[in-house]
Amino acid sequence: MENHMKNQQESRIALLAIIVENPVSVEPLNGLLHEYGNYIIGRMGIPYREKGLHIISIAIDAPQDIIASLSGKIGSLQGINIKTAYSNVITSHLTK
Repeated sequence: MENHMKNQQESRIALLAIIVENPVSVEPLNGLLHEYGNYIIGRMGIPYREKGLHIISIAIDAPQDIIASLSGKIGSLQGINIKTAYSNVITSHLTK
């Protein structure tokens, strides 16, 4: 088996739906998203100024444990709600 094949890991595509109710948590949230940036496909943020909320969606392609870790870390931030929706599509993700 070639060396590059050994570095492939099963990966999932998921969507993280995040609602930020506490502006104090925005900086640590952005830090986490930067930390996991290699897995993020795209990001969309919508400020809902009338309600004082931020609505963020993150498309991610990563191993299941990475997605769960990121979701858990985001969910532990004060004033943030997160839900994760997984695709049934399984892909391969190259690891270093």
